[in-house]
Amino acid sequence: MIRDICKDETFLAQKAELATPEDLPAAADLLETLTHHSAGCVGMAANMIGVNKRIIAFDNEGSYLVMLNPEIVKRSGPYEAEEGCLSLSGTRRARRWRSIKVRWQNERFQERCKTFTGWTAQIIQHELDHCEGILI
Repeated sequence: MIRDICKDETFLAQKAELATPEDLPAAADLLETLTHHSAGCVGMAANMIGVNKRIIAFDNEGSYLVMLNPEIVKRSGPYEAEEGCLSLSGTRRARRWRSIKVRWQNERFQERCKTFTGWTAQIIQHELDHCEGILI
């Protein structure tokens, strides 16, 4: 189901709770909502659709990837970026890393780990900030 984009900064500033198998319908809604907004959005976190769970979805070089309970376990190459967000107006500066190693669970709750670089790494970092309640 395509959900409305949450713009409530008080809600968005909450740290997300861990996702469980009961949250898989919310992950599906997140992916469908991201697909609907694909012309102007490359990634979303569950709190952007009003679900305070640690779930992100993003464009991974042409195909969408959903991560449950993602966390960055290694980072390198800091730089400054300027980013916008569907949930907030305008753009903001953010410190990002050129390379990140992320550990997450897939939709079957199997653990995965992969290194991402460049634009994809930046998208993931933006969405993980959402999970931490950091407003970008």
